[in-house]
Amino acid sequence: MAGMTPSGGGAFSATTNKGFKQQLTKVYTWYTGGFVLFVVVLGILEQMGLPRNYIGIIFLIATVLLYAGIGVMSRTTDAAEYYVAGRRVPAIYNGMATGADWMSAASFIGMAGTLYLTGYGGLAFILGWTGGYCLVALFLAPYLRKFGQFTIPDFLGARFEGNLPRFLGILAAILCSFVYVVAQIYGVGLITARLSGLAFEIGIFVGLGGILVCSFLGGMRAVTWTQVAQYIILIVAYLIPVVWLSVKQTSVPVPQAIYGYQLEKVTALEKKLIDDPKEKEVIAIFKKRADDLGEKLKNIPAALAADRAAATKKLDDLKAANAPLTEVQAAEKALAAVPKDEAAAKTAWTAAKTAAEARARPLGGMPRHATPYAGDPNGDAKAKETYDNSRRNFLALVFCLMVGTAALPHILMRYYTTPSVKQARESVTWSLFFIFLLYFTAPALAVLVKFEVFSVLVGTPIDQLPAWIANWAKVDPTLLSVADANGDGIFQLGEMRIGGDIIVLATPEIAGLPYVISGLVAAGGLAAALSTADGLLLTIANALSHDLYYKMIDPNAPTSRRVAISKALLLIVALAAAAVAAQKPADILFLVSAAFSFAAAAFFPALVLGIFWKRANKWGASLGMIAGLGITMYYMITTQTWMRGIFGVTSPVELWFGILPISAGVFGVPLGFAVIIIVSLLTPSPRQDTQDLVEHVRYPDLNLGKR
Repeated sequence: MAGMTPSGGGAFSATTNKGFKQQLTKVYTWYTGGFVLFVVVLGILEQMGLPRNYIGIIFLIATVLLYAGIGVMSRTTDAAEYYVAGRRVPAIYNGMATGADWMSAASFIGMAGTLYLTGYGGLAFILGWTGGYCLVALFLAPYLRKFGQFTIPDFLGARFEGNLPRFLGILAAILCSFVYVVAQIYGVGLITARLSGLAFEIGIFVGLGGILVCSFLGGMRAVTWTQVAQYIILIVAYLIPVVWLSVKQTSVPVPQAIYGYQLEKVTALEKKLIDDPKEKEVIAIFKKRADDLGEKLKNIPAALAADRAAATKKLDDLKAANAPLTEVQAAEKALAAVPKDEAAAKTAWTAAKTAAEARARPLGGMPRHATPYAGDPNGDAKAKETYDNSRRNFLALVFCLMVGTAALPHILMRYYTTPSVKQARESVTWSLFFIFLLYFTAPALAVLVKFEVFSVLVGTPIDQLPAWIANWAKVDPTLLSVADANGDGIFQLGEMRIGGDIIVLATPEIAGLPYVISGLVAAGGLAAALSTADGLLLTIANALSHDLYYKMIDPNAPTSRRVAISKALLLIVALAAAAVAAQKPADILFLVSAAFSFAAAAFFPALVLGIFWKRANKWGASLGMIAGLGITMYYMITTQTWMRGIFGVTSPVELWFGILPISAGVFGVPLGFAVIIIVSLLTPSPRQDTQDLVEHVRYPDLNLGKR
């Protein structure tokens, strides 16, 4: 069968591979020591008076140049090196590279923030993402490595005997990878802006240079060795401030073991804040705002005319009274802020009403941290329904993230780079270990930060709040803002609007650490976003150059042309993703979760049945991928606010079984399985050699000659 031979070995002998691994260990040991020394020297320079903005810029320049240097040294035009790093990456280093590839902006930046804002509900991400690697180890990685292809569409085209499954795989890989990479570049822009002081939009394109220099020059080889370096930076950066915060609060340097005690204190503080009269006063103010906006929305033309007339009258009165220039300018600004027309007014007031309603609840709209689900299973009918929906969505999200993890093309590609099937399986174990280090720490970080906010910030005079609040408000007011709603000059929890995406990045400042640690954490977040973006961009470029151009358009294309086309496409896709990210389309976590649902629905049924059921055929796989991905996209487009706006959907939102759009893949995956099975049974079987190959990959000791 052309282009599809089971591959259990590698280009390197065991002895050569051992020597290569020892050399890598020596290089990365020196690298780690040098990086630690670099941070220590910067810390000393900070104590000697080095300005903070210089520290951020030094971290940004040094890390990007480091990655660029690895990219330059790893440059290649060899197809095997460019697409699968020569299939010679040792298991432990492939595990580290996979860990970095996996530790996206969502994992590094967003996960602890989600746990901070949602408490127990955020554990769905940890359970789903970690559980997904168990599926990878059991059902996919070793078998895909045995098939010996370069990409997932490559496997689909060969296993299902044709270009239709390959083409559908290309489209699905581009869709889920593009959505995912937009989220990473958004994170790159956020961090670069914080490190350098540049505008968010400019920060995106500055960070993009760091992404491109690795994947553009050396493909998978450069990306692999860069990702190992990035993992070392990101895990050190993540652990240091959490350990420090743990020591500060409990005198114990093991936050993972001690945060349960802090959670008890947070629970007590939550009760105190819920009963606080000042917090209730703030809640009442936001409730009134929501009610006033609701009244406006009942008669938009009249309310808009009244607002414009009031703003105009105030400006005219101030001018007539020769009021101070600052007051006149403020009135002019207020008049300019009045919506231009009824459509703009409806959009603005609806958004403001939703935001006010969210804050017209205890704890700034956050649930109690240790409460499993919303609602009450023993309450009235509405409380029971809320509880059931909350539990159902938790389980649906765990399912989508787990199955999506097992089907993401940029992760599965990593297991094509190992020297053997055995090392592919081992590298999954190493991947789990390296990912576990961060995932086991994220819940502790969320609790420790929440304790710090509840016990230190609440009750502080507004004019004495820490500088980090003003600093982050300058970066992006939608992520952090404080307004003295009740005018008492004292900070109440309900007066702060905070986005989960800055919790990790602000942790060093919250803990009172030297600014050099803030720079280190930002560099870690940058490493996480860059490493995942590299893998995703490479996946998209390879799908287009290898699977579309080489496999479908010009099978006789020389290696140099294939690699050159991949590089050109990588540049185009990167610029397109940066342009989309600059529009701030949605929060990081939704974009990432959407990518997981897309990958789960499109790939998981076809991959699993392609490996474990020899009867699965071309038409079943093709229609199953179309059906699974189609129903997932339809559900997201009709129920998710941002996507409804993009596609102009105006019909009322109708949730199926109360499932939120973030978990749309829960409908696509079972439909995909059902369609593949039914259509495959109703259409001719695959060729005998294909069926024999599937059996041989699953049972390598089976003697197929004795049938």
